[in-house]
Amino acid sequence: MSHSVRRHLRVATSEYDTTIRQFIPGYEQMLRTAARELAPVSRGLVVDLGAGTGALAEAILESSQAVTVELVDVDAEMLAQARARLARFGSRARFTEASFLEPLPRCDGVAASLALHHIPELDAKRALYRRIHDALEPGGVFVNADATMPSEPAARDATWRGWADHLVSHGIDEQRAFQHFDEWSEEDTYFPLEDELAALAAAGFETECVWREVGIAVVVGRKSG
Repeated sequence: MSHSVRRHLRVATSEYDTTIRQFIPGYEQMLRTAARELAPVSRGLVVDLGAGTGALAEAILESSQAVTVELVDVDAEMLAQARARLARFGSRARFTEASFLEPLPRCDGVAASLALHHIPELDAKRALYRRIHDALEPGGVFVNADATMPSEPAARDATWRGWADHLVSHGIDEQRAFQHFDEWSEEDTYFPLEDELAALAAAGFETECVWREVGIAVVVGRKSG
């Protein structure tokens, strides 16, 4: 699996952390919520899938003085940004240039932020959730912060409208906002929230949606201990 944020979002890697806030409703709250849900992993290893520039990893590392985060991403440019960002954490931040579809290490937590929508088929996502469940220690936590899209047409249209309004509020022309959505659809697939929760439950997780804003949700899967 290959992926380039520069190519996909048409954004220079150095500009990603600024631009993503224009693109994603509630971005800061999304990160804070995801990190909070991983707080029970006060020590041990959290694997951050599709870690990008390390924004979520930074929030997780700041929440605990003992946890280690392994950032996994196929995009070398994004990982380079993450290395610079997280240098202050020393050996508590580890970096692996690899696909999140490759084997996972044994761990206490798994996180993903705006990454797993690159999986185009629900069966493949179910398989990943099963592998995450198997990799987690008993009592482990999986947190996925990502876009979802209702299946019902009116609700779906309202979600796209609300998402476009967010882009417009950040200075992006309305027509360009919808062009962004079309461009992103070349690689992105947003499943309904209920399908995400069902896929996690089928993998063996106790599931909960803990935060939503427009089309963005933070979903938690807890492995029984």
